[in-house]
Amino acid sequence: MSKARTYYVQFSTQIYQYFAGLYQRLQKFWNVTVRRFFIKKKKEEDIPSAGSIFHKEKFVVLGRVLKNQSLAIEKRAQAAYRIGLLAFTGGPTAGKYATEHIKEVASLLQNHQLAPKVKILLLQSIACWCYLNPTSQRKAKNFKFIPILVRIFEYRVDSVIKTEINKHLLVKFWACYVLSVMTCNNVSCTKELRDLGNLKYHLQILAAENWSGWPENFAEVLYFLIGFHRN
Repeated sequence: MSKARTYYVQFSTQIYQYFAGLYQRLQKFWNVTVRRFFIKKKKEEDIPSAGSIFHKEKFVVLGRVLKNQSLAIEKRAQAAYRIGLLAFTGGPTAGKYATEHIKEVASLLQNHQLAPKVKILLLQSIACWCYLNPTSQRKAKNFKFIPILVRIFEYRVDSVIKTEINKHLLVKFWACYVLSVMTCNNVSCTKELRDLGNLKYHLQILAAENWSGWPENFAEVLYFLIGFHRN
């Protein structure tokens, strides 16, 4: 019994250290890499700045842009990523307002014909919305983001041009990061991912790619977070 208790304490300590380390790596990646994508730039008048004081009206305006099918898809994606940023900077209340518009992001991401740049903007939106927000993580699972993101790994590029291949590979890297954010300290998301048959293979392939410029190999992080290394 004493040995069993000792083992349990050691195991619990290891798990705690792992998640603490993952939290630090995600936070480092956020501070070093993600934030630079949200540097305030001068935009069109109908896209409000994310740098000013948060209020609900911004979500209303951005939500209209996001759902307006007559606009260019990139402009809609820009609105989505600003909604994500507002959700991150505005706290739990802002996250709740953002939820009303995230379903549209899920719908757009299912279009595999979108340009990689547009997909990345949408993925950044989800990352902002879910970052250190358990409520948003649960809602993202309910909105079926897990199968939507996993399908990104299954997409094959027809082009043989290296730059095009790398653009689509970058989309998969961002998908790995978003799933890492969603599953950090989230048992239900981890379990759903573990039950996906081909995911282990896709993560092994992506982990072998060149992740230079990223603070972590998030395919590898996700692989261990899910527990595939124990199989």
